[in-house]
This record gives sequence, C-alpha cells and structure tokens, in this order.
Amino acid sequence: MFAARNRHVQPFRVMVLMERARQLEREGRSIVHFEVGEPDFSTAEPIVTAGQQALADGHTGYTEALGIPELRARIAKFYRDQWEIELDPARIVVTSGASGALILACALLADPGDGWLMTDPGYPCNRSFLALVNAQAQLVPVGSDSGYQMSAEIAAECWQDNTHGLMLASPSNPTGAMLRGRDIEALSNLAVERGASIVLDEIYQGLTYGGGSGHCGTALTLSGAANLYVINSFSKYFGMTGWRLGWMVIPEDAVPPVSRLAQNLFIAPPSISQYAALAAFSAEALAEHERRRDIFETRRDLLVSGLGRLGLRVALVPEGAFYLYVDIGAWGMNSDDFCSRLLEDYGVAVTPGTDFGTHQSDCNVRFAFTTGEDQIRRGLERIGDALTDWGFS
Repeated sequence: MFAARNRHVQPFRVMVLMERARQLEREGRSIVHFEVGEPDFSTAEPIVTAGQQALADGHTGYTEALGIPELRARIAKFYRDQWEIELDPARIVVTSGASGALILACALLADPGDGWLMTDPGYPCNRSFLALVNAQAQLVPVGSDSGYQMSAEIAAECWQDNTHGLMLASPSNPTGAMLRGRDIEALSNLAVERGASIVLDEIYQGLTYGGGSGHCGTALTLSGAANLYVINSFSKYFGMTGWRLGWMVIPEDAVPPVSRLAQNLFIAPPSISQYAALAAFSAEALAEHERRRDIFETRRDLLVSGLGRLGLRVALVPEGAFYLYVDIGAWGMNSDDFCSRLLEDYGVAVTPGTDFGTHQSDCNVRFAFTTGEDQIRRGLERIGDALTDWGFS
C-alpha cells in the first residue's frame, strides 16, 4: 500500500521521547528536560512585535517562492556586517525552516541510488531526507579521535563508486563539534576533484563558545565555490523555532532550478515569519541573542562539570550548539535502556545515541542544555540517585 521508501524513514526517537515526557507531566510527574533541542527562551521581543505588526499590516498571503527581497537582502547584510563576506542576495533562498532547505538541496542534488557521505553520529533527519528522493546515506563513523567530524582524508577513504556528495554540519548535532575553515576548504577541494557537492548545515551559527571560530561563517569565505550549499536557520541562535524559517546560500547557477522546486514543494515560506525575522537583526535583538548565548555557555560548563563528578565522561566539550554527547559505556546498559529508565523511574529525559546513527550509539546519550541552571542541578541530582540505585556509585 505504501511506497517502499517509507521503510527507510526511521522514527525520530527524540520526538517520541519528548511526547512520553509530556504525557508523564500531564499525569503529574516532574520531568527535567535534557532531550529537547530547542532553546527554552521565548522569541525575543523585537521579533514578536514585528510579527504582530506584520499581521496587523495584512502580510498574510503568499510571498515570492524564494522569500521576500527585504529579508534576502538583510541576510546578505548580516554576513557582510559579521564576517565581511559579500553575497548577492539573489543567492539566498528563504525556506520553511532549515528542514525545507535540506529537502530542497536533496531534491536538487541527489538522484535515485546516489550516495551521500555523512558523519555517524549525525542529525538523523538527513538520512530520511535522502530516502525521500531514493538516495542513500553513507554513514562515516567518527569519534573523539577525529573530533567527531569528517576530514578530507576520512572522506576519501570512505568514498564509494556511487558517492555524489557530502552532508556536513558545524557546529554539529549531537556533539557540538565544529569544522575549521581549512577543513571545509579541503573537503570542498576533494568534492570538486570528484564532481561532488557539499551541503553544509550551519543552523547553530552564532551559538559558539570560548571565543571559538568567529561564530561560524567560515564556509562562506568559499563564496565562489560552485559546489557548496550552506544551510542556516532562524530557530536556534535567533530563537524562532515555531516560526519555521530558515535559509540557504546556493551557487548562482542553482537559483533557477531551486526556484522551480520551491514553487512546487512549498509555494512560499511563511509570510508573517519573514517580516518578523527582519527584526531578528536589529541591535536590540542581536544583543539579546548574545546574552542568551552567554547563558548557554554557563549551562554547558555547569552540566559538563556535574556529569564529570558523577563519572559520566564527556569526550568532547562542545564548541558550539547546545548538546553534550556523553559516554555511558561504563555503566553496562545500552543507551535506549539508560534513557528509558531515567525517564520512567527518575523523571529525567535524555536522548539515546541510537537516534544519531549506529557507531558507538549504544554507549552514548545526548544531553541538551536548553533548560535553566536550577533544572540542570535537579537533573544531575536525580541522575546521581539513579546511579546509586543501580549500584554504580
């Protein structure tokens, strides 16, 4: 009855886990949420006000398929102001969330049977987006020894006869690992040599810590690269998850076919969200985004130190995003059991590593530090109780 491709679309475990956590809360249970990859802050006030004004002004109809010109120009100005990168606004495609951009990229670049290299662990929905166009995810196992990222050398070793592209992320989900500019350049050169494309997910741009690599943007220094598609989002740094808005920077010659795909697949990005997003770049909003970034960094440090005291190893302190990928191998249970028991018996929601691939996924879990410091301390206390009850403390 259903198309065979559906067999390759796996459940998004974190969403199932989140639904169960909310069900327990409705039953009166207290739950500490470390599973949610969503900022716990509401959208910044200037953006909300702009959205309300857009509604009052009647901006409720379809827009251009690639986004309103004002927003495309404002995104280009953001790259110029932040990183001195000059971009033609015509190369910027506004999308219905970063997921919309990923779907467009897969529809544009992946033919049936094509293989695309991606890290394992990595964002699980990318595998499903490829499955929708009957392409294949070629998982590349990475660990702490490679900084949980793919190098040009690793990619070359894993390259197969049907490999046609690379899907990368920096900072990455679930590890928070980042690619350096030199790594992206080497990967881009490899892809050019082999006639392949690169889709680079930068949706956590701005959420970098410790004075890291200039809040990302490094890939766009390769602005002339004809094989590079850079995806971004208003969800994470800009705190607009429910507004469902993202963007993609594409080569000039890709604009006409992407426009046709966008017209057919999505008609247009959400109108009110686009007008609201214009305010995301205001001085007031950017100051608020930076204040929240500092809060995330404080939470990261609190969670890393707290888990360390409990004997849970964080192999890589994340440079970006808001996740920790934590090794639980010493505790003698797989990640699905660990997360299930923590949630059901102790009221702590954590995402199993099995959501992100197969490489060492049974012995890793993901913590999101998207909840307040008091909740983090409460969660650490409950995890300590669990480890004691399980005989590990």
